[in-house]
Amino acid sequence: MTLAPTPIKQYVEQRDKGYWIEGTRISLDSVVYSFLNGESPESIAQNFPLLSLEQVYGAIAFYLANREMIDVYLEEGSAEFQQLQQSFREKNPLLYQKLKASLAQKQGSV
Repeated sequence: MTLAPTPIKQYVEQRDKGYWIEGTRISLDSVVYSFLNGESPESIAQNFPLLSLEQVYGAIAFYLANREMIDVYLEEGSAEFQQLQQSFREKNPLLYQKLKASLAQKQGSV
């Protein structure tokens, strides 16, 4: 009796310098940050209705198996965001102040 090869299911794919849940527009970052913030896989699946619970567990398993690499990727993304934010502040100081004031007002009313 010959066994057929078992297909390996992929849950994460790399595209455009980023990691995404296979076949979706949902970034691995979104799932990982939710997981690191203490959300359960079930809660993450509820917050991302396009993902199945299986996909969420697959993404978390991918992260845990590649934690060092993904942590570096997340740190680089955060540094890039900080750099863009600083550049925006320098190029548009008036608009930045308006946005900051609006955010402070919104947070004060919550």
